[in-house]
Amino acid sequence: NCITATDPALFQAPFRAGIKIDAYQMEPLRKALRLPRVNLFIADDTGLGKTIEAGLIARELLLRKKVKSIVVATPPSVLEQWKAELEERFGLIFEILDRAYLARMRRERGFGVNPWRTHSRFLVSHNLLVDAAYADPLREWLGPLLPGSLLILDEAHHAAPATGARYGIETKLTRAIRDLSGRFEHRLFLSATPHNGHSNSFSALLEILDPQRFVRGGPITKKSLDDVMVRRINDDIREVLA
Repeated sequence: NCITATDPALFQAPFRAGIKIDAYQMEPLRKALRLPRVNLFIADDTGLGKTIEAGLIARELLLRKKVKSIVVATPPSVLEQWKAELEERFGLIFEILDRAYLARMRRERGFGVNPWRTHSRFLVSHNLLVDAAYADPLREWLGPLLPGSLLILDEAHHAAPATGARYGIETKLTRAIRDLSGRFEHRLFLSATPHNGHSNSFSALLEILDPQRFVRGGPITKKSLDDVMVRRINDDIREVLA
């Protein structure tokens, strides 16, 4: 444990997972550990196991004491699936922060409780990140920057501006993610369709992920993209495994 915690080439998480892990699913973990801060975009094709890859990174960062708090933001339809997979495969217990959880915390701890301070790992739907009743307490908890925090944004392409115009109007979710993501020390974006066909929209999404490397409307070099993105399609993996 002490040796692997100081060597980015040695992993612990795969040996703590209760599943068989394919070799290609280790690449995002390898790349994440070589970044000073984890600003990584996993853009693997559907069915290649982005949830497993994200779980490996989250577990490894927890084992290395680089992360203490995790928020996973997903579409509402997959909240329960994420919760089950993270618990069964990685032994990570997450609370789904929704209206029922908020009501329960207020009953147990008082109306003024900040629900984000009641646990260290949460699942939340995209819809609630644009609701002030949930987003404002989240901002209060995070402050300008919360050390040891990790944001996992599933289906991250939903946060990209829908228009290709350089200064197009952003959606409520785009503005919310732009504001909130910068308050997390580490960021992990997941999407099988990261590019919507508009380069300015794509660069805006990359700027939210890593504003030090990218700027909306600016050029995207292969080197800068390779540093922060893992992209494999099903045909690539079939060729490797054949």
